[in-house]
Amino acid sequence: MVPVTEADIRASFVNCSKGDAKRLSIPRDLGDRPWEDLDFLGWGDPTLRGRCYIVVPLGDELAGVAFRYETGGPGKAQMCAICKTTHTGGGVSLMTAQKAGESGRRGNTIGIYMCTDLACSLYARNKRRPTAGNRYRETLSIEEKVDRVRENITSFVTGLSS
Repeated sequence: MVPVTEADIRASFVNCSKGDAKRLSIPRDLGDRPWEDLDFLGWGDPTLRGRCYIVVPLGDELAGVAFRYETGGPGKAQMCAICKTTHTGGGVSLMTAQKAGESGRRGNTIGIYMCTDLACSLYARNKRRPTAGNRYRETLSIEEKVDRVRENITSFVTGLSS
């Protein structure tokens, strides 16, 4: 992923109002992110527990998504639908996002089980390991795992509009 600015991030949101996008917390460490290892930018909101955001490159454009999730999580192991990493405790959460457009204004949402820390790109590249839980042994190369992360996150984000 190429580095993005605060202005890029705020302008990218597809499932919240411009006012909400203007008020949400942006990571202060944008300059320190490992951009070459990221397929999307993800961060939790330090001011609103149970809120997080992602920004995904879709061709030449960015699509930002605001999520809500229940904090804590179950005690059993769960698998992320994006990177296929298994975590215990609250390491995977059901992330729900308001749909884009009129459907979202009517209250429709979609959800996906995702790594709560939103570090799917790093797990796929073996640059981060879950604190509890593991990655199943796969015959896929790192490049194939990265492609899977990109396909899964793109599929989810494009589904917000349908």
